[in-house]
Amino acid sequence: MIDETPATATILPLPMYQRRVLGVLIEKQKTSRTPDAYPMTLNSIVAGCNQKSNRDPVLELSDDDVEETLEELQKSGFVLKVTGGRADRYRHLLYDLWRIGKVEMAILAELLMRGPQSEGDLRGRASRMDDIADLETLRELLKALAARNFVVYLTPPGRGAMLTHGFHLPGEIDAAKNAPDVTAAPAAMPSKWDEVLAELASLKERVSKLESRNS
Repeated sequence: MIDETPATATILPLPMYQRRVLGVLIEKQKTSRTPDAYPMTLNSIVAGCNQKSNRDPVLELSDDDVEETLEELQKSGFVLKVTGGRADRYRHLLYDLWRIGKVEMAILAELLMRGPQSEGDLRGRASRMDDIADLETLRELLKALAARNFVVYLTPPGRGAMLTHGFHLPGEIDAAKNAPDVTAAPAAMPSKWDEVLAELASLKERVSKLESRNS
């Protein structure tokens, strides 16, 4: 959650389950092609939270876990419950709360669902929801998000940078900075190599999306 002044917003920590549910709601809102898919039912949110692709860590949440999390998010003003019809449905209210654009929302969704990752990976994953032309475009968006504490750099900004969202609980950022994939990340990587990694990540996401449609 943030305070009422976007320019000086203070990001408050969110538990893992809340971060996963919000990420799933954003993802479905951006990728659904029919009104039946979003707002989401409890069952569809549970399935999205426990999905094995594009999730880190992979979770096994029960219906009760997700229902309790949704209740917490409703109390905080993050989520609205839509009643009526055959089943209750849920949608997020984050555009009003966070006051960010659609591409920035896609970036945060990927960070909420996967946590720490490189710029190249993030560009490929977020682009499946909203196109990000190149790494320079991403970096400008990340710079603005970091200024508002939505994004935290785990390594210095620039080529090969590792980053995460700003909603981690106390101690999680330090743990992330000391994770093997972060400490082993090179301080600088050639721009072309970043582009190759981004394209590979984008292709992997497209293949995963096609496989899920055909399954």
